[in-house]
Amino acid sequence: MEWYKASDAITDKPPFMKRIKVKGKNICLVGYGGDIFAVSSTCPHAGADLSGGWCKDGKIICPFHRYAYDIKTGKGDPGQNDYIDTFPIEIREDGVYIGLVSFTETLKNMFK
Repeated sequence: MEWYKASDAITDKPPFMKRIKVKGKNICLVGYGGDIFAVSSTCPHAGADLSGGWCKDGKIICPFHRYAYDIKTGKGDPGQNDYIDTFPIEIREDGVYIGLVSFTETLKNMFK
């Protein structure tokens, strides 16, 4: 896993949602419950930008059709049968870092 600086120190106090781009990926940073989470910013249902939605009860809610995704696991609500990607976060002195698995690492894991 490689770590990439996603943002300088977060000055927004939770709750917040902020769309960023890391290594070509659109990621939504979610400040909720005193923690920061990183999830894919694109809803798999209709392609909406999830950073335009809101967070309620630990779920990010899509602004288009109100689909809901757990910010810790990425699992969609029962009956949706879908998910969003989640990414590990590290808070360091100089900012927020997001862990991304490289393509090479993904291939190695597929053929173990």
